[in-house]
Amino acid sequence: MDKIWLIIQREYLTRVRKKSFLVISLLAPLLLAGTTLGIAKLSMPSSADEVAVYDASGLNLLTQLVATDEVRFVPAVGASPAAATAAFKKAKPKQAALLVFPADFSLDANQGVQLLADGNVSLNRQQNIRKAVNKAISELKLTRSGLTRATIDNLKADVELSAVDLTQKGGQKNNVGATTAAAYFLSILVYMFIFIYGVQVMRGVAEEKTNRIMEVMMSSVKPFQLMMGKILGIAAVVLTQFGIWLILSYSITTLVAPLLMKPAKTPVTTAAAAANTTNAEVAAAPAADAPAVAAPRPGTAPNLWSVLDGLPIGSIIGGFLFFFLGGYLLYSSMFAAIGAAVDDQTDAQQFMFPVTIPLILSYIVSINVIINGDPNGPLAFWLSMIPFTSPIAMVMRLPFGVPAWQLLLSGALLVGGFIFTTWVASRIYRVGVLMYGKKVTYAELSRWMFYKG
Repeated sequence: MDKIWLIIQREYLTRVRKKSFLVISLLAPLLLAGTTLGIAKLSMPSSADEVAVYDASGLNLLTQLVATDEVRFVPAVGASPAAATAAFKKAKPKQAALLVFPADFSLDANQGVQLLADGNVSLNRQQNIRKAVNKAISELKLTRSGLTRATIDNLKADVELSAVDLTQKGGQKNNVGATTAAAYFLSILVYMFIFIYGVQVMRGVAEEKTNRIMEVMMSSVKPFQLMMGKILGIAAVVLTQFGIWLILSYSITTLVAPLLMKPAKTPVTTAAAAANTTNAEVAAAPAADAPAVAAPRPGTAPNLWSVLDGLPIGSIIGGFLFFFLGGYLLYSSMFAAIGAAVDDQTDAQQFMFPVTIPLILSYIVSINVIINGDPNGPLAFWLSMIPFTSPIAMVMRLPFGVPAWQLLLSGALLVGGFIFTTWVASRIYRVGVLMYGKKVTYAELSRWMFYKG
């Protein structure tokens, strides 16, 4: 154990002292948070699209088109479609589009409407305008038939279902969005880190073998001790990186994000939206039945960690660490055996593919079976029991709640799988680490497993 501990220290200190480790550990959360906030900021429209409306139908459709946060409508300039088009091209500031209702347009013949713009109109913009036009025409048809929007809404059934998890104390209400997001996020972390750090183990062994460092090290330690020391040393690096990321993520979400996401003190109603409100809508919305909108209190900010309410945080964190480490140890032992068996990276590709197939398939199948299907179904159960697929499948099931006996059984099978793969890998490792210049095949690897000595 003393020799294994020395190898763990060497592998750990060699990697954490590198500048690349510090850069990735410190800057990755900041870059991720900055990229996410930047994309969210850029994807939010700075203002609503201004659409000019030329109406030759005589239905006075401009007054029926209701402004939204995405689009608002203004009258077009010009007495004819040609004049309106010319004025649209010269408009300053530039308008998003020109909506033209022809003279033969009617409530019974909804054809001939054109949307003119400089260049292609984005699909999202078309949908926003089409939604507003359809709503306006529907309101006019309702008015003509003698019905009101309130009557139609009262005839519709809108039943709200609250899913409650009876396995939680007091019957905890399900948080479907957070549960699904947590399952995706945790499974991606397990897949990514097992693959990345498993390949690091393989490359480290292959480089030391190519540089003939192994010949010196084998005079002091056994091959099994060297393999276990490298695997556990890199595992310690992973846990250190996780700890740094967790601290930085918590700091960003609790200190920085609230400053950038301060809620508005009072709701703002634009003048354009008020001007475009139809008389039918006013009549259809009695003041006595209008629900009060609870504005956030001044000085308060949304708590990003509150989205995790309802999730079994303790079992998620504990289960994630256990199954991640178990999966890492299982796959890293096989990656170490591959690194010891080959002399260059080209030969390593043919052996990496069958090793990574269970990892890839478990991620793809688990998404369809667990997240989009039944997380407690028979296929999900067996995926979380097989050691080669359980690191991802079980971690993906954790946010949905897993019975304790299944966690214990899956954990025991994973430990047993790790012991078996470590034994197999050590048999290959002890021979391959000192084997040079020979093309290795699967048949050759199977013979190495039974060499004595």
